[in-house]
Amino acid sequence: MPELPEVETVRAGLAAHVLHRAVVDVEILRDRAVRRQEGGAAEFAGLLLGRSLRAAVRRGKFLWLTLDGPDGHPEDYVLLAHLGMSGQLLVRDSDGDHPHVRARLRFADGGQLWFVDQRTFGYLTVADLVPTPDGGPGGFAGTSPDRPFVPAPVAHIARDLLDPLLDPTLSPPTARLALNRRVRAGRRGIKRALLDQTLVSGVGNIYADEALWRAQLHYARPTDRMRPVVVSAVLDAATDVMREALEAGGTSFDALYVNVNGASGYFDRSLNVYGREGEPCRRCGTPIVRQSFMNRSSFLCPRCQPAPRRSTRPAAG
Repeated sequence: MPELPEVETVRAGLAAHVLHRAVVDVEILRDRAVRRQEGGAAEFAGLLLGRSLRAAVRRGKFLWLTLDGPDGHPEDYVLLAHLGMSGQLLVRDSDGDHPHVRARLRFADGGQLWFVDQRTFGYLTVADLVPTPDGGPGGFAGTSPDRPFVPAPVAHIARDLLDPLLDPTLSPPTARLALNRRVRAGRRGIKRALLDQTLVSGVGNIYADEALWRAQLHYARPTDRMRPVVVSAVLDAATDVMREALEAGGTSFDALYVNVNGASGYFDRSLNVYGREGEPCRRCGTPIVRQSFMNRSSFLCPRCQPAPRRSTRPAAG
């Protein structure tokens, strides 16, 4: 599944190629692609026709395009996209063929935006905007701050580690410290905490494993036994690995993840543990192991990331 760096790569591509373009035609080739639209394909198309794409915004793994109405004023709803396991948003100059095109938006200047999804786990929907609970920008929108609204289906999704409000180099560390406390308040393994999108969004299985390898922690390390400085190290490692992946264009293991121009990411060449079962740890040389975790796999170095021992000591404060 695309994770934060992959989705941010797509968001940046949309910002560069589709903003300020007016939608003049909407073609739904598979109803499942708009299955979350209460009024179906007809309602979906009606809410987009005549609107211009205003800004491309992301929170965690969700991205959306804000809209200007025919009168030029911002609409109180947005075009929301979730890429699911294999979704792609591709910008094209004209009609063409693709075996997995599920929806097409045609622009007044002749260009198009395709939603391509081999497995159709992803979706598009037009969603109402609601105020953000903390009054901050709805999500990351590039250099300009977004308005303090999020699509209603995204309201429960926490901010991500690349959000300016969680970046201690861009904002006071208040929000980052509060996140640290919330992580330590739960009684679960650290990887479960990282994957909880209501706690911190955008971290998936690949980057959780990479961050834990960098922080030299086992995925089952109990969060309520971790000192604040250790939690900070994990959050910093997750932030760093996602920034590096973003610079590389994301991670691609096959043709399913591409940016809006169809180019694949290549951060998979820099992965230290994920997908490297049996290969030597790049830090100590011990063979990487794969273990079952929440119906998926965790990759780790058994020497650098030893399993936690049972402890009777009080939880860390």
